[in-house]
Amino acid sequence: MEATRICLVRHGETSWNAEQRIQGNIDVGLDSAGQAQAEAAAEWLSAIGATALYSSDLLRARQTAMRIAGALSLVPIMRPEFRERRYGLFEGLTYEQSRSRYPDVYELFERREPDFVIPYGGESLRQLRQRVTDGLRRVADDHRGETVVVVTHGGVLDIVNRLVRGTSLRQPRDFLIPNAGINWVSADGDRWSLEAWGLTDHLAMVGLDELP
Repeated sequence: MEATRICLVRHGETSWNAEQRIQGNIDVGLDSAGQAQAEAAAEWLSAIGATALYSSDLLRARQTAMRIAGALSLVPIMRPEFRERRYGLFEGLTYEQSRSRYPDVYELFERREPDFVIPYGGESLRQLRQRVTDGLRRVADDHRGETVVVVTHGGVLDIVNRLVRGTSLRQPRDFLIPNAGINWVSADGDRWSLEAWGLTDHLAMVGLDELP
């Protein structure tokens, strides 16, 4: 069985990233820095020989994917499996506002309780892991022996890193997830491998990592 190489790209910066405001499934577009980051990622990815391009269908990811699509001469395929985590009552608030207004809820969120569902339409880490894993396996199975690109979000990349490394959902994060950062994983059957993470050499300035 041939391995599938998957290049995962976090979307470019938005004004809400800069404000440390939780976006979740709210549609926020790229700011000027994010647009420049997306162009830089597209230029870097133009030579990798990708055969398919997938993206979250949220605006910030779509805008990033469209720039990459031009460089790769591919049509992006939108997949809701790669959307950001649903943050429920935190969406639209900064992290500090979320902590001060809902301290008990925020404590469970910050402790990374795997089965804690954020109130008012939110999602647990375990639910997020299931949909992201299903989405990645589908891509890997459909493109055996190929190289594909997936444009997605910080919360999704947090799950991908843990899936590939076999680390717990509860473990504090020990890796970076910068805006427009490039990450490489591969799948060979049920075996996942981490090739590279958080590459930013293509960026004039390292992208934000405002995630908790």
